[in-house]
Amino acid sequence: MAKFEMDTEFIRKLASLLEETGLGEIEMADGDRRIRVARPTTIAAAAPVAQMAVATPAGAAPAVAVLPVVAAAADHASHPGAVKSPMVGTAYLSPEPGKPVFVHVGDKVTAGQTILIIEAMKTFNPIKAPKAGTVTQILVDDKQPVEFGQPLIIVE
Repeated sequence: MAKFEMDTEFIRKLASLLEETGLGEIEMADGDRRIRVARPTTIAAAAPVAQMAVATPAGAAPAVAVLPVVAAAADHASHPGAVKSPMVGTAYLSPEPGKPVFVHVGDKVTAGQTILIIEAMKTFNPIKAPKAGTVTQILVDDKQPVEFGQPLIIVE
């Protein structure tokens, strides 16, 4: 078996390309040789903003105060019932277009039951419930790109 020699300059160029383009990963293949360069990504959700009318004296224009809305469970990743993505890909909530979704919020699931699928490199991978319980939150939309380790569904 021939030793695989690494071209560190080529790897640096790929890493630079990741930075320039904002991509999360690049994978290249040349025959049997493959190289994948990835960088950690963080997903920051913008906090919703609520507007509240403030009472004003008669004849004055109403003032509007902008208040941030604090999410009750901002960090789903640390939730003990979080089902996390095992790969980078696209999440699908149903087995195919036009078919019913695998699960809804409030559904009871059994351990090993398919709760969604992730398409990665033209392969559809079933994501199964790690334990029996109730689906309390679905954290992704249908056809949404997902990252490795991203919380997808909460099963309690």
